[in-house]
Amino acid sequence: MMALPFLLCFAGLWLAWRGNRMAAIAATMLAVLLVAVLYRLHATDALQISL
Repeated sequence: MMALPFLLCFAGLWLAWRGNRMAAIAATMLAVLLVAVLYRLHATDALQISL
């Protein structure tokens, strides 16, 4: 799952390099949103600690 934000950031950089500004901004914002969602899922997991 963590490969998706990196691929989207790469796509955003590639789109910016090709001159497609709006698509680059959309890909970057989608990557940021995906990182936030993945962080929320990770941060709310219960820890399985037995002492």
